[in-house]
Amino acid sequence: MCGIAGWVQFDRDISAETRVGQAMTGTMACRGPDDEGLWTDPHAQIGHRRLAVIDIEGGRQPMTAQEQDRTLAVLTYSGEVYNYRQVRAELVSLGHTFRTGSDTEVVLRAYLEWGATFVDRLHGMFAFAIWDPREQELLLVRDRLGIKPLFYHPLPGGVLFGSEPKAILAHPAADRTVDADGLREIFSDVQTPGASVYRGMRQVRPGHVIRFRPDGRGDRRYWGVEAREHTDDLDTTIGTIRGLLTDIVTEQLVADVPLCVLLSGGLDSSTVTALAARAVAGAGGGPLRTFSVDFVDQDANFKPDIVRPVQDAPYIREVVKHVGTEHREIVLGNEQLLQPEVRASVIRALDHPLFMGDTDASLYLLFRSIREHSTVALSGEGSDESFAGYPYFHRPEYMMVDEFPWSTASRSCLTGLFAPALADLDVASYRADQYQQALAEVPRLAGETGLPKRMREVLHFFVTRFVSELLSRKDRLSMANGLEVRVPYCDHRLVEYVFNVPWDMKGFDGREKSLLRAAAADLVPASVLSRPKTGYPVTHDSAYDRAAREELAKLSGDANAPVQPLLSQDVLRAVRDDPEGATTSALTRVEVDLALNLNSWLEMNRLRLVP
Repeated sequence: MCGIAGWVQFDRDISAETRVGQAMTGTMACRGPDDEGLWTDPHAQIGHRRLAVIDIEGGRQPMTAQEQDRTLAVLTYSGEVYNYRQVRAELVSLGHTFRTGSDTEVVLRAYLEWGATFVDRLHGMFAFAIWDPREQELLLVRDRLGIKPLFYHPLPGGVLFGSEPKAILAHPAADRTVDADGLREIFSDVQTPGASVYRGMRQVRPGHVIRFRPDGRGDRRYWGVEAREHTDDLDTTIGTIRGLLTDIVTEQLVADVPLCVLLSGGLDSSTVTALAARAVAGAGGGPLRTFSVDFVDQDANFKPDIVRPVQDAPYIREVVKHVGTEHREIVLGNEQLLQPEVRASVIRALDHPLFMGDTDASLYLLFRSIREHSTVALSGEGSDESFAGYPYFHRPEYMMVDEFPWSTASRSCLTGLFAPALADLDVASYRADQYQQALAEVPRLAGETGLPKRMREVLHFFVTRFVSELLSRKDRLSMANGLEVRVPYCDHRLVEYVFNVPWDMKGFDGREKSLLRAAAADLVPASVLSRPKTGYPVTHDSAYDRAAREELAKLSGDANAPVQPLLSQDVLRAVRDDPEGATTSALTRVEVDLALNLNSWLEMNRLRLVP
């Protein structure tokens, strides 16, 4: 796992401007603490920061393919291709020779053999750029589910690119403006495929290849979820899911560095843990490492709700005992969660604030602790989106309305603090437009009507729009600590198969995630199989909320705070005059943290706000 950055300028020589390329690449140091490199020619600067995971010595980048004294292609690559050994064997049979054992060289050689269509053969999570000096052409490529990020910023006569916006913003020609559409993207809580919150900046859409040439650019979709008739019976479907998961988890254990699993005690992570432990034991390895997060005095403070009806800790202990892992619990207190440097690190990592409350800080601190012991971690993201695990899927008030199911929950997090900004920006219309765009992209099955048709739509929303924000968050907060997180449930083969299983089969036992529960029945404790869906944990200590509101009260008195134009002055006055009053107490944790994080983000990045 690594960070990439680059600048291509077709209309002039930029070879003497290496300070710019170095600055862009330097912003990716958190993603790649092990090595760095910058390749240049008259029209391209290709940068790389490396986190060494496979072939520690041989995988240095940018990697070039040479023929005599001529450079054929240059690759800067982030991610993992899990089937690289099979692709390598095919390339060897076609006459290619290899000087390293890395998947990077396989990607480079595959491009030379098959051109831009080579990406169709790759299984994994990846984002990379290939500069072809022969054709004066740049390819930007992103994996099928968008697990790895890749941004770009067109310029007159060229283009900037990077794993994260901060790489692009390091270039003097980048626009540091957040306009109305950028703010709408933040407040709508909908990550529109291809969009960015920065004016002029875009993302490569998942499953796409973008080609830049002097005469323009082209965008090709090489993968997307398609609607197909599902002909397997229930037993065959369950068996296929189990087989796919077994193969995928085993494939994703390949690494030349210490590896672990993030364990919450839920069905998703417990299944991955059990499968990984079996594979490690089968290969003659020792006990699998697992990690979890909890909070000081959580037993005394915990209050069940619809998102978190039960605590994780008892189930984690049962899984650890059942599977036999080497487990560490990371326990966090308010003094850690509220540290200014932690907030700054989180904002710097994310590049823009999310609707996540204190969970961003706790996830960042969890990853920081894990990195002391492991370099790679497996996680359970993507299961709920494919297997219909969220409560939304089973409540008509979320499913049978013309909006994204999670929009109602997002709106409830914003009481009045942002009311003027939401009205001025007309976020409601923006959400509605994005919903109609998403609806138009849903693949249809001939003759499908009623509930099956609606659930196909909703599942597609979650796979293409909801999970992308979770993947982005996990990538940024993990890579900010030099930790690579792999997500087996986001393997495209599993997503394709489960997407087309009929809705009545997905819930054949009357519960959420029926198919996954059946596929994992012999792997995890019975208590985990019957456990209700529970979200990522948060601290239930009311002292956290009091401290955050006190920070907001201080901010309310700063007329120069850049977030002020987005906040209700009436609410701010109430917060300042009566920090424990009814108006202040009614503010949600997500709302308060979003205000504080927006302010930090605007200050830290010297952004120009144009609502």
